[in-house]
Order: sequence, then C-alpha cells, then structure tokens
Amino acid sequence: MNFIGAVGGDGDDSDDKEKEEEAERERQEAIREAEERRKEKHRKMEEEREKMRQEIRDKYKIPKKEEVVEQQQAEPDNPLMRKKKTPEELAAEAELEDQDEFTKLKNTIENQVNELKSQIESKCVMQ
Repeated sequence: MNFIGAVGGDGDDSDDKEKEEEAERERQEAIREAEERRKEKHRKMEEEREKMRQEIRDKYKIPKKEEVVEQQQAEPDNPLMRKKKTPEELAAEAELEDQDEFTKLKNTIENQVNELKSQIESKCVMQ
C-alpha cells in the first residue's frame, strides 16, 4: 500500500489554485454572457411593446407622453448594481451635511444678534 499522496505531500496546490481560478473566470464569463442575453431579450421585447403602443396611439390619435420616458431614463438600470460610494465620497457627504447644520446654526445666531441689535437701537435715543 502506498499512502504518500493521501496525506497531501505531493504539492499539487498550485495546480488546484490555477484550476479554481480558471473555473471562477469561466463562471464569471458565463454570468456576464447570460446577463447580456437577458438585457438584449428585454430590449427587444420593449421595442415590440413600444411599436404596439405607437400603433395604438396612431389609431386613436393620442399624443405620446414624453415625461414618462424621461423619468425612466433618469433611473439607473438596476439600483442594486449602482456604483458604490467610496469612503472619501461618504466622508464628503457627511461633511456637507455638517456644514449645512453649521450654516443653519450660524444663520440662526446672526438673526438673533440682529434682532437684539435692533431692539437696543430702538431703546437708545440719539441726541
């Protein structure tokens, strides 16, 4: 009986890693291709639907609403696939929020000071 390979003494780890990396690349490629096919299928279906909609609009002389198209284009393709914000971007947004709060506080204080000033000026009589 030969048990040398059973313990793991051969050193085929690099081959296993390469095979796993290749399998992962192939899996990612298959996912990407499936996503592209899905998007193309939905694009074609939407074109057909829009063609049918236009035929109905033409038949009944209904004007096309442009607002709906603009709203759809403004939204990202998939909100779950949106670009993630970097920590720097998150920090910048937090800083802007803090500045906004600070600016509000500053404006409130300035308004109070101006009110006090006007009250004092109205009580003081210049001779």
